[in-house]
Amino acid sequence: MCGIVGYVGPGSSLEVLVGGLRRQEYRGYDSAGVAVLDDGGTLAIRKKAGKLAVLVDELAASPIADGHTGIGHTRWATHGGPVDENAHPHLGDDGRLALIHNGIIENFAELREELAAAGETFTSETDTEAAALLVGRAYRETGDLTEAMRRVVGRLEGAFTLLAVHADTPGVVVGARRNSPLVIGLGEGENFLGSDVAAFVEHTRRAMEIGQDQVVTIRPNEVSVTAFDGSPVPAREFEIAWDASAAEKGGWSSFMKKEISEEPEAVANTLRGRVQDGRVRIPELEPLADALADVDRIVVIACGTAAYAGMLGKYALEAWAHVPVDVELSHEFRYRDPVLTPRTLVVSVSQSGETMDTLMAVKYAREHGARTLSICNAQGATIPRESDAVVYTHAGPEVAVASTKAFVAQVAALYLLALQLAESRGTLTHAEIARAVEQLQALPEGLATVIAESSERIAELAHWMGDTESVLYLGRHVGYPVALEGALKLKELAYIHAEGFAAGELKHGPIALIEPGQVVFVIVPSPRHADSLHRKVVSNIQEIRARGARVIAIAELGDVGVVPYADEVIRIPLADRLFEPILAVAPLHVFGMELAAAKGLDVDQPRNLAKSVTVE
Repeated sequence: MCGIVGYVGPGSSLEVLVGGLRRQEYRGYDSAGVAVLDDGGTLAIRKKAGKLAVLVDELAASPIADGHTGIGHTRWATHGGPVDENAHPHLGDDGRLALIHNGIIENFAELREELAAAGETFTSETDTEAAALLVGRAYRETGDLTEAMRRVVGRLEGAFTLLAVHADTPGVVVGARRNSPLVIGLGEGENFLGSDVAAFVEHTRRAMEIGQDQVVTIRPNEVSVTAFDGSPVPAREFEIAWDASAAEKGGWSSFMKKEISEEPEAVANTLRGRVQDGRVRIPELEPLADALADVDRIVVIACGTAAYAGMLGKYALEAWAHVPVDVELSHEFRYRDPVLTPRTLVVSVSQSGETMDTLMAVKYAREHGARTLSICNAQGATIPRESDAVVYTHAGPEVAVASTKAFVAQVAALYLLALQLAESRGTLTHAEIARAVEQLQALPEGLATVIAESSERIAELAHWMGDTESVLYLGRHVGYPVALEGALKLKELAYIHAEGFAAGELKHGPIALIEPGQVVFVIVPSPRHADSLHRKVVSNIQEIRARGARVIAIAELGDVGVVPYADEVIRIPLADRLFEPILAVAPLHVFGMELAAAKGLDVDQPRNLAKSVTVE
């Protein structure tokens, strides 16, 4: 979950490293550090606990000579607390080698014992330092940094990305990856490495993928990629679909506020090129064309917010394509001996495409004969490369740790999948598909309206509730995943108790939580549908109001039935049932952000969390 960046070229390595770390700080902000090599082979290190700004202040107070080779790191602590000693880089070969690491080395304890017995001393509690010392020892034996890296990575167990520089080799950065993200940036007379393309998109939009168990060596005019055994391997080049400005605040008070405002655009971009003349065509599904025609079961695997998107996808896939769907948490999936066949389609949902639990679940599914489809936002990510096909959401970079625009884009992608399956299976008429497509295409405008018209009032409510200690969320049918998503945002951002419940479960236990003043958000279904659950949800509202709850209802325009029973009504535009949740979730995203802001908290970088969970 750490952010890493490497650079070789004629420019200022410090400038490139700090800029790359700033754009990747969402990946980890417990500490930060850099290692810079000047042309004479002097290796200088600076590292500090705290956010990147602390390191920047340290560099200003205690400058180091700049150079044209360097590596940088922002850390999300796993082994050892967030203190200066545990910050990266770590040193080997008597301080002549610097190494940074993303991931977890599972056999580090045995390696530390081996190194200690050989006379090596440790200055940190990290697993990373064992790798640095091992690579340093291997370099002393080989005199070649790339070969030293190859010798060591085969001994490491777990998930890791490693970057190393050595004082003997200015102009060279060596990296390696296993089950952890790393991409190459290709410049003119300069090259880059990063946890994701944000590390170098300011300098180049040309990038190259690195596969599993591969080592990369970059020089100013050369990039070499090999397998761990040294055999050369091809690497696919791609163009980054957004520029550096997309990852900047651009005058917004927070990245999260900016990204909520981009929810309409995220949905529009996900639909673009995939809907036309009332039909859905997803070109990326061609590799799975034969398998899709034969699918008899779908399993959606995801974690956190992506799992709630998957739950909404389940409603659409079952209603439109008539395929049974299970939604599973990735970290539970492969540990319970799931039943998979060649007719099972496993759909993974991950914004970053690097979520370790989901990646391992995808590998498990493929090993057991299932076909795999990835829904992902990040180009060059690992999960799409491990899947049979990928549908990119094109939501653009999402920097705030708590996901917002990626969620609505994921739901839109799942709905597109459901409609294409419905057409190929003949489970919806052309008129029904055209109606659904029309509703999909109306979502961006609807989202823009909701955000524009509700944000000011929601901010007022959040300010009023600044000292609230608990908020509950209720929903029925597609409203239930929305309730879960709303509660998760509040837990992530405001650090208070928040729970989402299926409203029908209220009388089976959760109603015991209701006491005078308890705030409850209720996602109210439209009363316009013949089989609407509107009356049942209004009855739930009456039950909790009778016990003193303060009710904030999310309800469609024109719903007068809920007005007498709610303390506050936030309106959303009219939409068919399956499309209501995409509109209803936006006010909950705004509320989570505004309540956190009212409490004086950092909405972009909540405590203990990182954007991309790349460890199990």
